Amino acid sequence: MNFVSIRIITDDIDRLVEFYEQVTGMTAERPAPVFAEFVMPTCTLAIGHSKTAQLFGADSVVAGNNRTVIMEFRVNDVDAEYVRLKPLVGDWVQEPTTMPWGNRSMLFRDPDGNLVNLFQPVTEDAVKRFEGR
Repeated sequence: MNFVSIRIITDDIDRLVEFYEQVTGMTAERPAPVFAEFVMPTCTLAIGHSKTAQLFGADSVVAGNNRTVIMEFRVNDVDAEYVRLKPLVGDWVQEPTTMPWGNRSMLFRDPDGNLVNLFQPVTEDAVKRFEGR
């Protein structure tokens, strides 16, 4: 089994796609006006309009209602990303902090309230854990 993607359902796809284009520095692929993808080497971040949730069954997904998942992106320099993203992000949860497990991490919420973690392994053990990933 391979983990392929995570999908965010939103009522405002253009706003969320623009936000993640700025965060990732990538241009989203838009195979349909109601769907976008950020295809990365390790996983894909997909964004679908709430209209697409109807395809999964009534009330199976509610846009902007997630408080249990953290999307994590490994970066080269958390502190530099913090400076770059500070004007863009409206809801900071945690400024750059070194965590007990050896990652330097910062957390913020996207415009729909989804939690995003940008991190970099900084201790020897943390760097070793991420070798080959």
